[in-house]
Amino acid sequence: MDRCRLPEFGGFVSRSFLVELNKQNVAESPVLDEPWRELHWGENQMNLKYVQKYKPEQDDIRYLRVLLYGPVGAGKSSFINSVSNVLRGRMTIPALASATMTDKSFTKKYETHKFIKGRGSTKTFYPLVYNDIMGLEDGTNRGVHADDIKLALRGRVKEGHKFNPVAPLTQDDPGYNPSPSADDKVHVLVCVMSANTPQMNLSVLEKMKSIREAASDLGIPQMAMMTHIDEACGETERDLRNVYKSKYLRKKMKDFSAAVGIPMNCIFPVKNYSEEIDLNDDVDALILSALRKMVDFGDDFIERI
Repeated sequence: MDRCRLPEFGGFVSRSFLVELNKQNVAESPVLDEPWRELHWGENQMNLKYVQKYKPEQDDIRYLRVLLYGPVGAGKSSFINSVSNVLRGRMTIPALASATMTDKSFTKKYETHKFIKGRGSTKTFYPLVYNDIMGLEDGTNRGVHADDIKLALRGRVKEGHKFNPVAPLTQDDPGYNPSPSADDKVHVLVCVMSANTPQMNLSVLEKMKSIREAASDLGIPQMAMMTHIDEACGETERDLRNVYKSKYLRKKMKDFSAAVGIPMNCIFPVKNYSEEIDLNDDVDALILSALRKMVDFGDDFIERI
């Protein structure tokens, strides 16, 4: 029989119609059958120990320094908190983060975030630090100046310097570091962008390209964290392990790679801790995957300098 009765389509339909309908349903699936990138979800403890045991081999470098930059509201401070949660095995808030959506940067100062290791008299710090910076904003005289980030790459920005959107840092300012040590300089530059942003402003993209070029001239390795993946993709919100099956997230990463120039294998989708009050293994797995690569890339750079 070449026809089938389907009341929802008003009676009988042909088999060829059903074949085409099935093709459309398959094509419209928001997820791939298989993940396009492999992630070993059960290796959290191995990756955690790898990061926890890391130590720079250079005598004049105590800390592997990671600088985070990106548009306002991308989740830079929240990512620092999420890394702290994973390393310390509990919920922490070393970096103040805003829960409101705004086009103004919540972070105003140049601040180094260290992660506590141990307690009491045996307390030390992990040899991995993050520098949070004022967000990039659309237009001129708004947000952090790209030139300030370029100075930070070379260790020229002092701890606690308050950024001025109207005037970039100069050699005459008290926040300028005239003689940076190898420890002050950035070893990994990480762009943080939101998967939930429809389109990035052209002026912000141009600033990001300029910063990326400056880092490339210095030989600094670069990565990108794509945050808010659960808010951007319903399938990932339902099951975080769909992250590398999501067609939407893969396209978002490809579009960002093409726009800024960061290779796909240096872009990592992550979910920051936001609503949770306890740790989650799948959230940790994505963060640790990115964290391990940060350590590897940063250590390679340290070995070359």
